[in-house]
Amino acid sequence: MQLKWLEDLLALQEAGSIARAAQRRHVTHPAFGRRLRALEAWAGTALIERDAATLQFTPAGEAMLDAAREAIAALAAVRQGAPKDGEDESVHIVTGRTLARTLMATWYARTQPLFGPRKLQVSTMAVQDAMGVLEAGNAQFLLIYYHRMLVTRLDHRRFTHLRLADEMLVPVSCATPDGRPMHPLSRRKATPRISYAGSLAMGRLVHDHLGSHPRAPLLHTALEVDSADAAHEFVLRGFGLAWLPRSMVAADCRQGRMVELGDKSHAVPLEVRLYRSRNPLGPLAEALWQATVDAGGI
Repeated sequence: MQLKWLEDLLALQEAGSIARAAQRRHVTHPAFGRRLRALEAWAGTALIERDAATLQFTPAGEAMLDAAREAIAALAAVRQGAPKDGEDESVHIVTGRTLARTLMATWYARTQPLFGPRKLQVSTMAVQDAMGVLEAGNAQFLLIYYHRMLVTRLDHRRFTHLRLADEMLVPVSCATPDGRPMHPLSRRKATPRISYAGSLAMGRLVHDHLGSHPRAPLLHTALEVDSADAAHEFVLRGFGLAWLPRSMVAADCRQGRMVELGDKSHAVPLEVRLYRSRNPLGPLAEALWQATVDAGGI
């Protein structure tokens, strides 16, 4: 048995064909086929239906897929929990840039006493990339926004989550000297808006929200950005309004630099979720998880 054979089998299920799976695994089609046959020889039975028009796994193949997921996840958990040579135990969490700036810091502040001299490693990246890091076993935790409109591909058989907090995307404008919004929501006059690139989850959520809102304001896109940090800065400088996480703009609104616009119907509700593998993590990661469970979130 070789671990790469199990990884090949999972890649085959995801890709849907041997040719695409071979491409994903960076091997030739014949080499991938030989490795698949080697796994079948080890199992003593066929794992796929070779006479079927489309890819189909045999009952033994389905069972092997489940075993492959469990084996790979278990080995990844051991790797995560084991301190590297010359290093103390640490915890690696992957998240987005916005959450790293806001609720990630709040979570760390509450759990920091558990770390002592040990470190927390925070990596920020796109949501799909972050999921891949967790699935590969290269991080213990994933912190992301969740909404029913967003696709979360994580297998619930392998991963579990906590609802860490509730969040809102709210429309905000910079404030005038007398405390009024420079760019109010209006259905009569087009207001400049700082929008998000379509590849961003926030952009898709706001676009869908505005498209289904019965009293959607009249807006025109003045700027398009690829991060909430950039949108925040452009709002502060008076270039338009934007939908931003309430946790990011709360201080600005309290201090009179920004004004939250509209009412509850203009906000987009979100969950903040913390994901982890169902397999055991290292002692520090397990202690952090339990502390978060006991606290009931942030």
